[in-house]
Amino acid sequence: MTEETSTLTGQDLPDVREWPTLELDGTEFDPILADLMREGPITRIRLPFGEGWAWLATRYEDVRTVTNDPRFSRAEVTTRQVTRMAPHFKPRPGSLAFADQPDHNRLRKPVAGAFTVGRMKRLRPRAQETLDGLLADMLRHGPPADLVEHVLEPFPIAVVSEVMGVPDGMREQVHAWTRQIISTSGGAEAAEKAKNGMYAWITETIRDRADSTGDDVCSLLGAAVARGEISEAEAVGLAGPLQIGGEAVTHNCGQMLYLLLTRPELLQRMREHPDARGPVLDELLRYIPHRSSVGLARIALEDVELHGARIGAGEAVYVSYLAANRDPDVFPSPDRIDADRDPNPHLSFGNGPHYCTGAVLARLQTELLVDTLLDRLPGLRLAVPAEAVVWRRRTMIRGPQTLPVTW
Repeated sequence: MTEETSTLTGQDLPDVREWPTLELDGTEFDPILADLMREGPITRIRLPFGEGWAWLATRYEDVRTVTNDPRFSRAEVTTRQVTRMAPHFKPRPGSLAFADQPDHNRLRKPVAGAFTVGRMKRLRPRAQETLDGLLADMLRHGPPADLVEHVLEPFPIAVVSEVMGVPDGMREQVHAWTRQIISTSGGAEAAEKAKNGMYAWITETIRDRADSTGDDVCSLLGAAVARGEISEAEAVGLAGPLQIGGEAVTHNCGQMLYLLLTRPELLQRMREHPDARGPVLDELLRYIPHRSSVGLARIALEDVELHGARIGAGEAVYVSYLAANRDPDVFPSPDRIDADRDPNPHLSFGNGPHYCTGAVLARLQTELLVDTLLDRLPGLRLAVPAEAVVWRRRTMIRGPQTLPVTW
């Protein structure tokens, strides 16, 4: 397994493993990732698109190291075509995902006020009202009903749109754009068309809100541009990924509810102990395979020794949060859902400077969805056998395409 030698470091290198995007059902853990974890803490991979190969870190502590170490740069990724999962790669100026310090803090500051704990507390009654209305509509529809269609999809759209400042009349269009952007179907042309449509609308909205005193994201960004704190291009690059992030809640919650509805003992525990649901939600967040493959790479700015491997300057490095969340050194019996797991320092929202901006918002929506559905529908259950649930295909974010339920 060490036939190749690096011309940069002189070390023997592990073989490059091909990592295609698998179409997996349910909450099955990616078997290729499981093999890579067994092969070693630092391996090498080639993904379906892009060029070359990249290092992959799977151990919890190594993932934390890479995501916190300024010697690994996100900004450098924008200058090259590294191996990647997505068929299209065209980062925009201002995207937090590709910013290093100190730019990252400068860019994050204008929108930080939209995602504080205090702002989420003020948002909670409005979000609950929205959810109540969607649930009332589903009850009028009667069983069986698709939980994704009636609740899990429209609720995060409405809440994220509220935070972003998307008017009611634009929300379905914005959702259509984001759905195409995160899909790997349709090819680069369809994704680029969706991006162009969404970013053109965001640009116009930010310009229109230059004098706004509102606390929605587009208003905050419009005001920041007017004050000269960030450029218009940076503001647009900031807003796009924040809007797209709402899709993750739909599919993460879909996976979590699927697990609850297929594990009677876990569902019973959640119903009988509503005050202790938080730790169970954390355990489900740790357990679910929320994405396909890996996300965005980093580039080593200098030679870095990592768990016995020397990563050469200029080489790409990926981390797997999914693998880190299954590290047996941190999470005993990691492939088992343990409702009493304590501590549970999962990395489901990321780590370091790139920790998810909307984590507090995502947690709010998750708690509201689970609490409301379990409390108001005591007989909630799947309307089809578990194996008949249809799962999403050709997508970067995993989850059920439909979740038929009855009550």
